[in-house]
This record gives sequence, C-alpha cells and structure tokens, in this order.
Amino acid sequence: MRRSICFTADSTAPERVSDLFSAQKTNPATAWQVCLAHQLRDCQYGIDAGDYIFSGRMKKLLLRAFVLRRRWSDLADSTRYQYRCRLYRDLDSILALSPTQEDGLRLQKRYLELRENLFLFLDDPTIPPTNNSSEQALRWSVIFRKVTNGFRSDWGRDFFAAVRSIVNTGRRQGFSAFESILIALNPVKSLFALG
Repeated sequence: MRRSICFTADSTAPERVSDLFSAQKTNPATAWQVCLAHQLRDCQYGIDAGDYIFSGRMKKLLLRAFVLRRRWSDLADSTRYQYRCRLYRDLDSILALSPTQEDGLRLQKRYLELRENLFLFLDDPTIPPTNNSSEQALRWSVIFRKVTNGFRSDWGRDFFAAVRSIVNTGRRQGFSAFESILIALNPVKSLFALG
C-alpha cells in the first residue's frame, strides 16, 4: 500500500487533460490531468451497476475536488496545502477499500494507476479539471457534419477543419473569427505565440 503523499504546487504543468481514450495514451506528455467529468460519469455508472463500496465514495471525493476548485483562489496557501493533503489522504483511504463488484474493482484499479493525475488542477489555476471546453469546441463541427451528411470532397473537409481550428484557437485567445483568419494568413504573426 502506498503511503499518503501530499503534493505542493509543481513548476511542471500538465500538457493536456485526458479522458483516457487509447489514442491519447501515446501522447508523450509527462504530466497530465485526468478529465474529472468523465470520471464522475464512470463512478455513477459503477453506482448504478451495484458497486456500493467504492464508486459512491470516489464520486463524492471528485465532487469535493470540484467544490475546492471553485473556492481555491479565495484560500490562503496554507489552507490550500491542508485541503490538498486531506484530499490525498481521503483518496488513499478510498483506494484501500475492497470492492466486490466488477465495476468497482475496475475503477479502483484505474485510480491506483492514475493517482498522481487526479488533482493536478489544484496546483495550477490554468489547468482545467475537465476537457469539456475542447469537446464543446468540436460540437459545432459534429452538428454541421450530421446536418449536411458530411462533405462531398476531401478538400472541402480539410478546408473546413483548418478554418474551424484557426477560429477556435483565436477565440480562446480573445480574437474574433476575422482577426484569427487575418493572423493565420500573416506569415509574421502566429496564433500559437509562446509566452
């Protein structure tokens, strides 16, 4: 059994937020945040499937982390440290449970492997606890594809994807669609400024 470790703010911020799809596992990022929205869904599935030992407790812990995130900027550093330590202690006690139901066992195994990736968003306010913003950015494209039944040519599909990518990247940096396209067409300026 692992001893409880309390993490402090780390200078190496995660490079991504993952919802644990197999394609994301090949990403070379050394540190990454698990999408907690997907984990809440999986815990609820475990509860619905009959896991009364592990899934419910884990879901409550993840919800508590969301509540802490909302209050995080109002808390003193020492209070944040205490909350973080308590969160990891409670995580360790939940991981030490012995679920008997199949879904509870599967979730326990997952969180034992991903323990260090669950609460990294508390260390850096720029890290989101979920990847919902990325999924919402894709939503318009998915709706467009369903309504139009796809593209008739490869160049149309590629052009649409490039424009949506430029517009969405610009929007995240505070630019209008027009400004984003102008910046993308300017060989001197880039939407992907470093720093």
